Amino acid sequence: MTTASAARVADLGSAKIHSNLPVSSLIDTAIRNGEGTLASNGALMCDTGARTGRSPGDKFLEDTPGIHDNIDWGKVNKPISTENFAKLEALALEHLRGKEDLYRFDGYAGADANYRLKVSVVTEEAWHSLFAKTLFINAEKDALANFEPDWVIYNACNMKIDNPEQYGVTSDLAIVQSLEQRKVIILGTRYAGEIKKSIFYAMNYDLPDIGVFPMHCSSNVAKEDDSNVALFFGLSGTGKTTLSADPDRRLIGDDEHGWSDDGVFNVEGGCYAKCIKLRPETEPEIYKAIRFGSVLENVVLDDDKTPDYDDGSKTENTRVTYPVNFIEDAVIPSMGGHPKNVLFLAADAFGVLPPVSKLTPEQAMYYFVNGYTSKLAGTEAGVTEPQPNFSPCFGGPFMPRPPMVYAEWLAKRIEQNGSDVWLLNTGWTGGPYGVGERFQLPWTRAFVSRILDGSLRDAPTVVHPIFGLRMPTEVAGVPSEVLDPRNTWADKDAYDAKARDLASRFRANDGKFDLSDAVRAAGPSA
Repeated sequence: MTTASAARVADLGSAKIHSNLPVSSLIDTAIRNGEGTLASNGALMCDTGARTGRSPGDKFLEDTPGIHDNIDWGKVNKPISTENFAKLEALALEHLRGKEDLYRFDGYAGADANYRLKVSVVTEEAWHSLFAKTLFINAEKDALANFEPDWVIYNACNMKIDNPEQYGVTSDLAIVQSLEQRKVIILGTRYAGEIKKSIFYAMNYDLPDIGVFPMHCSSNVAKEDDSNVALFFGLSGTGKTTLSADPDRRLIGDDEHGWSDDGVFNVEGGCYAKCIKLRPETEPEIYKAIRFGSVLENVVLDDDKTPDYDDGSKTENTRVTYPVNFIEDAVIPSMGGHPKNVLFLAADAFGVLPPVSKLTPEQAMYYFVNGYTSKLAGTEAGVTEPQPNFSPCFGGPFMPRPPMVYAEWLAKRIEQNGSDVWLLNTGWTGGPYGVGERFQLPWTRAFVSRILDGSLRDAPTVVHPIFGLRMPTEVAGVPSEVLDPRNTWADKDAYDAKARDLASRFRANDGKFDLSDAVRAAGPSA
């Protein structure tokens, strides 16, 4: 990125800094330190302790005059004073300086060198350094000698905060970020996803100022046609990673991207996949990627150290991190052209939305800014069963700017490039959660395949009477009766009532946004 470096790694006292250790050394160290266990497939399995998901209620942003007016302050972007930020930073650094050994990773966020950030991650546990090495883009050997980061993350994961109220936080853990100082301080949580998302948050602030649309999405491209690029938007658990890891297509990235005037690029160098109920038959690419050099989180191991992906006793949010090149035939560097198709993924716990529908430009902006899905068990602390959730731009927890900034970027990019936009329900059919069943993955893959090969682009459709969505009447490989969700419910009146209920929730939510009359009219009939 063209911005000047603003961050420096602090003096860490007498602690021995192990910088950019090779994978094998980090794994050996983590095992020796009791941080993890080598699974039978070669992956390092680590337990994150009490926090097995992100802790959004404990995330705070330093409030300074330079950024104040650009931030969408509220439940997601909660302010912390410069004074309290400094106090928490001092706590973390004092804790880290008390360690005999610390681990430093230097690398990049952003596959396109024109827009990348230099990132340094300092951790007290070796496995967190392996996580960073696996997830971010590793710096070239000759760049490490004089590496000056744009951003620094200090991860004091075992430092609990006493008397949190005196620091302006609410519990014994906190994740605090400064967009001006370009620092992230993590205290009291071992969940590695906080490292990943803090840098995505940083890029979501910086990229719009230099002409790039930042996106919470995965991306892939046809093997035989590098112009056939697709994006998959969605929150955790909706299928971004699963659907983009397609053996018939090449993976660009699984979670975070930028869309510039030249095309799309991956923010990361690795993937962070859910692995609950993982099967080699249904997700072969991900299953094969779990090997030496990858990191499992909170997966239960059998007596012979074989991962039991069906066991969610620690959390439903079991995870694996692996380098993107562990996916066969992935695109390296992780860049592609302009997307032909943009897919919004919504895991609808109401069982109301059609499994697939093609959106008008106005509907695309409406459903993007509302960002409907369901929070799935384990993806955040305290979430034990699916809940209806509106997350602006399918990434509200990671967006510092007002949602309309990102929605206007979407509208601009799809108009410029003639991209088609689709809404896929990867959630429930035949009834709501607890009554119906989740859509079968082979059906969802069939929808995706027919979208990407162009066969659904001009297919006959019928219009949903409440949501106004255009539903195809036939999709190869899928029973026709599931294409209209009302057909799958035994009690049609119950479906109508639930559909109206969800529509009213959309209407209550869309009042938060300054939408044009045409975009607002593209929403459901409450």
